[in-house]
Amino acid sequence: MKKLVIAALLASTTFATQAREIRFAMEPSYPPFELTNEKNEIIGFDVDLANAICKEIQASCTFSSQAFDGLIQAVKQKRIDAAISAMDITEARARQVLFTDPYYDSSASFIAVKGKADLNSAKNIGVQNGTTFQQYVVAEAKQYAPKSYASLQDAILDLKNGRIDIIFGDTAVLADMLSKEKDLTFVGDKVTNKKYFGNGLGIAVNKSDKELAADLNKGLAAVKANGEYQKIYDKWMTAK
Repeated sequence: MKKLVIAALLASTTFATQAREIRFAMEPSYPPFELTNEKNEIIGFDVDLANAICKEIQASCTFSSQAFDGLIQAVKQKRIDAAISAMDITEARARQVLFTDPYYDSSASFIAVKGKADLNSAKNIGVQNGTTFQQYVVAEAKQYAPKSYASLQDAILDLKNGRIDIIFGDTAVLADMLSKEKDLTFVGDKVTNKKYFGNGLGIAVNKSDKELAADLNKGLAAVKANGEYQKIYDKWMTAK
């Protein structure tokens, strides 16, 4: 009997030590997807979703901060296992990394200071560096002079101080900002250009790690089916 108990304990210990750890990275100044709280912890929609997925596939996950324009390279060099950072699935990125199934439908919008500028009068536009929003402005909105920022918080400061006229970014992220900045407003229509935004957001992993991608897809499907995804969505996404 003692041998059986010892064997069971050893088996459980072995299982625990073999539980997969998934190292996620993100750029944590992009609420509601990811942000840093007063305890310097990374929180947000992406963090809660990743934790829920890891729970379903019996893995542990850790989160680290990384500049957005360095995430793809970090995945390619296997310095991290996965990037989950409100990253749009695009053909250009898919040539470098392997994406999971989409976990969020994305669109883009413009914001400005109320009464200051519209899409016709604007000249200078703020975008986050390394994003599809930057790529879109450079290629498809050449009437504007783009200014890139490490984070949209920096762009907000320049917008309010008149150094740029409008900001272009993810609709959900901008809506979260507008809920805190009452002197800002949406201008123009949403942009859903399939080349840049219409394929949804995905988790990026190394192209060689097909097993990890399959596991993440399995976990994502499970949290969508059991209602956990909707709970996370309701927690972080305000009405648009």
